[in-house]
Amino acid sequence: MGSSAQFDDEEPISEINIVPFVDIILVVLIIFMVTTPFILKPSIPIKLPKGASGDKTAPSKFQISLQTNGEVKLNGKVVTLEQLKSLAVVFLKENPTGQALLSADKKVPHGEVVTVMDTIKSSGIQRIGISIDSI
Repeated sequence: MGSSAQFDDEEPISEINIVPFVDIILVVLIIFMVTTPFILKPSIPIKLPKGASGDKTAPSKFQISLQTNGEVKLNGKVVTLEQLKSLAVVFLKENPTGQALLSADKKVPHGEVVTVMDTIKSSGIQRIGISIDSI
């Protein structure tokens, strides 16, 4: 009986201890800081032409890049124009309003850029964004 009287005298805990919460948040923050560099997508170095009137576009899952050595890459993988056209048709079936994003090095001849754009358009993709470096 004596021990039950001891519990009756204690007041209920009415404060929230936030120290464990702060500890958990700091651990989560450290985890995000460590893993963020691994999440970033690798990019292909291209010297884009500069332009002042460019608008921001939505990210695209169909990113084409033209290299100075004549290679055409789709999402980082080298493809031929025929492969690009067939992959564009597949992309269009999955994303009817999808947009292609074209990045070409500033040293790539204009004719090659037009050829790739024509290949994309002939596959049915009507929206093509062109990457630039803003001034």
